[in-house]
Amino acid sequence: MKTNQNNKDKNAKRKQILFSQLASPKDLFLSNQTMPFCLHNYRFFVKLNSNRTLPCPIRHARFTSLTVQSRATISSEPAMASNSVRVAAAQMTSINDLAANFATCSRLVKEAVAEGAKLVCFPESFSFIADKDGESVNIAEPLDGPIMQQYCSLARESGIWLSLGGFQERGSDDAHLRNTHVIIDDCGSIRSSYSKIHLFDVDVPGGRVYKESSFTEPGKDIVSVDSPVGRLGLSVCYDLRFPELYQQLRFQHKAQILLVPSAFTKITGQAHWEILLRARAIETQCYVIAAAQAGKHNDKRESYGDTLIIDPWGTVVGRLPDRISTGIAVADIDFSLIDSVRAKIPIAKCLVSPVSLATGLPHVGHVHPPLLELELVSICIL
Repeated sequence: MKTNQNNKDKNAKRKQILFSQLASPKDLFLSNQTMPFCLHNYRFFVKLNSNRTLPCPIRHARFTSLTVQSRATISSEPAMASNSVRVAAAQMTSINDLAANFATCSRLVKEAVAEGAKLVCFPESFSFIADKDGESVNIAEPLDGPIMQQYCSLARESGIWLSLGGFQERGSDDAHLRNTHVIIDDCGSIRSSYSKIHLFDVDVPGGRVYKESSFTEPGKDIVSVDSPVGRLGLSVCYDLRFPELYQQLRFQHKAQILLVPSAFTKITGQAHWEILLRARAIETQCYVIAAAQAGKHNDKRESYGDTLIIDPWGTVVGRLPDRISTGIAVADIDFSLIDSVRAKIPIAKCLVSPVSLATGLPHVGHVHPPLLELELVSICIL
């Protein structure tokens, strides 16, 4: 009996990726169920006590064994107190006048409050759009400066959350700023901020050349934050073209709503704006709120407009009747719809954490800590 048991143990070690037990109450000791991993023509198995089976392809790897630390965690999506909540997305034509832009924002906040919205989202460069080179850097301030404090007071006095992005935040030197998306709560406190990662260095076909990196410092951190309307994933404008950011916001940061404040050019907006936003909503199964700059800001710059709110199925549920008018689009965030879409098309079940090791192993797919986070202990080829 002992010999047979030893043979079984040896075979198991060849066919299974073993995990160590963790002390956290959310950690899962993986021991009762097997899960296939495909590596070219080889097949591996992970022992799990979860009821989930996640096939995970690994391509272009050449090795005979791998050993790292182990971890498995399972956590749930953020629980919400009610089934739906109203949001608003503002559209405006900012100019190089701080006071005029604040007056427009104040009016739109009042409209959002009257509609029963708990959050109103403003577009990129809501507080200022330069008419001349260097103006944006010259007016840039820290987040505790007087410009942002005006908006904190507006949120507090109106009793509403504000999404403000991007704001010209002072950079690390006098020649640079940060394009920063700021979330303010209904008490007037800054809850979170995100600095735009992907800078707009583009030669627009049939248009002008943009070089945002010449005066803007790129951000480094991916940011999400809880709010009365759900878990918000923050981004700014050109980030929209980089789906990996939104994948991480959904699967690592548990976002339910993706915020995309923007100032798309007229040319790129006509070609790509709506299709990109709907794609981000569909592939992440999140609501997308895209507040947009619209119309002519000055003789050099014109924005596409078309502020949109899109549901996790990819349906446009909020839109202004006029693509370039100033106003708000309003929609209800339906948390039961988020759950339904994610249950009916369970893309999360096909995702597993990446492996990044000194041994040169490739990326193993997308990350999904809300369901399962894995760090492999050992692999043996069958």
